[in-house]
Amino acid sequence: MTFLDFEKPIEELYEQLNKLKKIGENGKVDIQSTIIEMESKIEQTKQAIYKNLNSWQRVQLSRHPERPYTLYYLNHICSRFIELHGDRNVADDKAMVGGIGEIDGQTIMFIGQQKGENTKQRQYRNFGMANPEGYRKALRLMKIAERFNIPVVALIDTPGAFPGLEAEERGQGEAIARNLFEMSKLRVPVVCVIIGEGASGGALGIGIGDRILMMENTWYSVISPESCSSILWHSWDHKETAAEQLKLTADHMYQFKLVDGVLPEPLGGAHHDPERMAQTLKDTISNTIRELKLIPVNDLIRDRIQKFCQMGFFDE
Repeated sequence: MTFLDFEKPIEELYEQLNKLKKIGENGKVDIQSTIIEMESKIEQTKQAIYKNLNSWQRVQLSRHPERPYTLYYLNHICSRFIELHGDRNVADDKAMVGGIGEIDGQTIMFIGQQKGENTKQRQYRNFGMANPEGYRKALRLMKIAERFNIPVVALIDTPGAFPGLEAEERGQGEAIARNLFEMSKLRVPVVCVIIGEGASGGALGIGIGDRILMMENTWYSVISPESCSSILWHSWDHKETAAEQLKLTADHMYQFKLVDGVLPEPLGGAHHDPERMAQTLKDTISNTIRELKLIPVNDLIRDRIQKFCQMGFFDE
């Protein structure tokens, strides 16, 4: 397992535990009581660290290389899943995935960003940063869902939309803006869940829904802590301060009423028990869609638009 910098005390204790186990296997000395004591100490240290995480540490957990990504969840929560490809215009963006899945007998249209699990896959998936055709593919799938009265679920995990010149030439801003407009009036239930990073318009491009949820160790903000630090202090050295000031964690977003709920994660993050996290996600999606399907369509759209109109402060 990969340990982050603030997890070093846990890593050191695990190293000691492994040494003790080797001694117990190779020697004739009974050290079972010492091993139990060490395991108890590890658990206490985990509780002390993970129950008092600051904003930057949660950002780090959201980016953990072993954290489950969109396709992992889809393959574990759906009894059947068929991936659909292409925007029928330019290309099939590998950073944006989507398709039809089934949960507890309910057919759902899933869309989401996909990061890679190794260097080759990260390049293939463009690090989860979608191009305009990715957002147009997502919209195409949402329109199919609307046509067949299928609920939509978006799993958000991106450091942002791809900022390259070619993306801007093909209409990155227009593609995201079009998704905001179209998602606000989709005539089916829409559930959005931030499962990792939720950065800028790249996240918002598939983030307009009736229910917006965040996993416990995720973040959602107009800008990343590093970029914020770079703009304000001309250096990444203040990224921890920026993370704290941006108020970007799930708890902050819930307090500000920008999201509707927070999904608890296993102690240490979703990657410590991905199967349990997948089950939590499955149950949440199933229950939320069941609740939303009871609301008349016109009321659903009205409430969705009002939800976003009430966010923030402004003068007319």
